Amino acid sequence: MDLSELASLRSAPVAPAAHVIDGERRFASDTATLEVISPIDGQVLTTMPRGTADDAKAAISAARRAFDDGRWSDLAPAARKAVLLRWADLIEANALEIAVLGVRNNGTEIGMALKAEPLSAAATIRYYAEAADKVLGEIAPTSPATLALVHREPAGVVGAIVPWNFPLMIGAWKLGPALAAGCTVVLKPAETASLTLLRIAELALEAGLPAGVLNVVTGEGSVVGATIAESHDVDVLVFTGSGATGRQLLEASARSNLKRVYLELGGKSPNIVFADAPDLDEAAKVSAHGIFRNSGQVCIAGSRILVERSIHDAFVDKLAAVASAMTVGDPLDPSTGAGAINSLRQLEQNLRFVEEARQAGRRIVTGGKRILEDTGGYYMAPTIVADVHPDDRLAREEVFGPVLAILPFDSEDEAVAIANDTDYGLASAVWTSNLSRAHRMIRRIKAGIVHVNTYGGADLTVPLGGVKQSGNGHDKSLHAFDKYFDLKTAWIKL
Repeated sequence: MDLSELASLRSAPVAPAAHVIDGERRFASDTATLEVISPIDGQVLTTMPRGTADDAKAAISAARRAFDDGRWSDLAPAARKAVLLRWADLIEANALEIAVLGVRNNGTEIGMALKAEPLSAAATIRYYAEAADKVLGEIAPTSPATLALVHREPAGVVGAIVPWNFPLMIGAWKLGPALAAGCTVVLKPAETASLTLLRIAELALEAGLPAGVLNVVTGEGSVVGATIAESHDVDVLVFTGSGATGRQLLEASARSNLKRVYLELGGKSPNIVFADAPDLDEAAKVSAHGIFRNSGQVCIAGSRILVERSIHDAFVDKLAAVASAMTVGDPLDPSTGAGAINSLRQLEQNLRFVEEARQAGRRIVTGGKRILEDTGGYYMAPTIVADVHPDDRLAREEVFGPVLAILPFDSEDEAVAIANDTDYGLASAVWTSNLSRAHRMIRRIKAGIVHVNTYGGADLTVPLGGVKQSGNGHDKSLHAFDKYFDLKTAWIKL
């Protein structure tokens, strides 16, 4: 893609953002706003509505009406497909503008942002659009005297709450299958990354999505998110974010209408490197990128590297060389390898983890500091901490920053024990030339994804989901449809 417009886009004024409710731009019902701070320089980029409970209720009512009157759910699947494909085309046509807006909002380096945000979102929406008219019902095997049919019907109003690290990519993982299934949606973006989701919602209306089918309300989770979670008019709730918030959403479901709740709650993903890895230089490069790209703000980030003791020191040196060579800085510079931390609060949390490890006597191999502070932005050097113990907080809790914990192991059994000794179970990886070992590890590691001799990059054809406290349900693949359909049996006596 031609990046020649970057200079003008990076300095373009950003108009005050507005909710998208019932096909209209709306400001908060009490006119309150939140400042949007750019992590690039710490300056105010624009404002957005500080949504109220009334705003969220208005969006839910719009989605309820739109679902119940059938303006979207009763369309032929092929007709829904046509609208979604037009929407994907518009996102792709405006990809650079959207990507730059997102980078200014959340700090992801532009090279990754283009692919992982608007282009990924467009591809996801196309994928589910193409599947919309290919999801079939069933005829059950019964006696000749009975006809049994299984219908798949859209579940209703979907509440979607998405995080700040990849708002478009993760948002599209919810929106694509929900809308293709015929549901209507009320989406609540993260306070620190709302602008691009508002922009693509406007493009959805331009593509022909009927008013009320997709509503986006900005504001604080304790107000907007809580109202969505507690509503009796929301049938399904999907969420990507922290475990603490996930628990609150489950409680809200129990207090209200027992809506189905699907959660993706992050991880502390183990990346296991055996001495017989096919290419240790490649393993070091890919593993470093698996934690340091987007400044470690990735749900599946390989934040724990377990290294067989016989190669431990040499492999740590290789990792350090890759980390030290990474260019951290202006995320709108195409040569930048890692951009800004999303917020000052997140940066300070990252640094506290490192300082605690330092005080515990762990070895800070590289990084561990805030950098480029003179820019006013929020930047941190890629950080490697060695000699980490399995019971350290750094080995057990999600940092969500560019901080890598290194743990040695002596045997396959020990590697499995350390890998599984966590509350999480989202992603993992194994580097080995031994095919039998690879299959053993795939079976034994408790995680929703097990990479072998790579890290990241799984496409839409396979599901993303976790076990244990990484959540339930799955994004991506045709399995994602399961969240947004109800099954209805027709039992017919002939």
